[in-house]
Amino acid sequence: MLPLERLVNLVALLLEATRPLTFEEIRERMHEAYGQGGESAKRMFERDKAILRDLGIPIEVVPDVWESEQGYRIPPERYYLPEIAFTPEEISALFVAAHAGGGGSPAEEAVRKLLSSAEGSILAGVSGSAIAVDEAAEAHLSAAAEAVAGERRVRFTYRTARGEEGRREVDAYGLAVRGGSWYLVGLDRDRGEIRSFRLSRLTSAIEDVGPGSRPPEGFRASDHVQVGPWGPGEPRETAVVALSPRVAWWATKGTPGASVLRTREDGWVEVAIPSGPDQALAGWVLSFGPDAVVLEPPALRAEVLRRLEAILAAG
Repeated sequence: MLPLERLVNLVALLLEATRPLTFEEIRERMHEAYGQGGESAKRMFERDKAILRDLGIPIEVVPDVWESEQGYRIPPERYYLPEIAFTPEEISALFVAAHAGGGGSPAEEAVRKLLSSAEGSILAGVSGSAIAVDEAAEAHLSAAAEAVAGERRVRFTYRTARGEEGRREVDAYGLAVRGGSWYLVGLDRDRGEIRSFRLSRLTSAIEDVGPGSRPPEGFRASDHVQVGPWGPGEPRETAVVALSPRVAWWATKGTPGASVLRTREDGWVEVAIPSGPDQALAGWVLSFGPDAVVLEPPALRAEVLRRLEAILAAG
């Protein structure tokens, strides 16, 4: 029997025993390991016991009622780790520590695994595998995490996708990642509904203004960050795209918010699709090649043409 296998078997035996086992009882049950008998078996057992203790495994020596023999046991309550639980302050501290380590580090991934299963975790509902932070959001992420962990109400200046700036007062409920961007999700006090705010669009520091409300039962931050062919975040405009009969029947089924406006005599289908001013929808349109044509708005049509011209020039 290999040394490692012998040590593992010894730990399992002493953990499962309902009472302390003498060396003779251990040798009977692990005959392949200590069955050679004599002093050599006892010396091997003592070496194994010392190794396990050096590793931090709490092997106890317990005399029998007559104190004539010694028994050995491993108390489960001393061997197994207690259930992991975090206070909101500890959750916030761990999150900030993971963020400080940079994206993709082993320490960061370990913290993610701990936090993702912790009750009340600020990472609950976060999509994506890395805790990456874009440069524009980095200044706000720690403050947002602390607000979520502490159930605080915060105030900040926010620039919308259209470039409009305004003050927001939000009860911080959670954080979510979509499309590589971080979002603070919470109750917008002025609008009276849960909204998501892309951290890279904050134009002021996050100000703590007092205790906030608790999120509703079953809340998941990621459920409140819309994502579609328009890119991450909430769409602010509507585009009209004509699709050929070859792709129209399936292209709209997997597109959130898409609705058929009309079917033309030539079989092409005109569809209204949520869009954003950053023209992320252009890439979706181009993925259909000649089977998709932008009708509105003019800015999106111009962006598609610009990208087509760039492709032709590069070719």
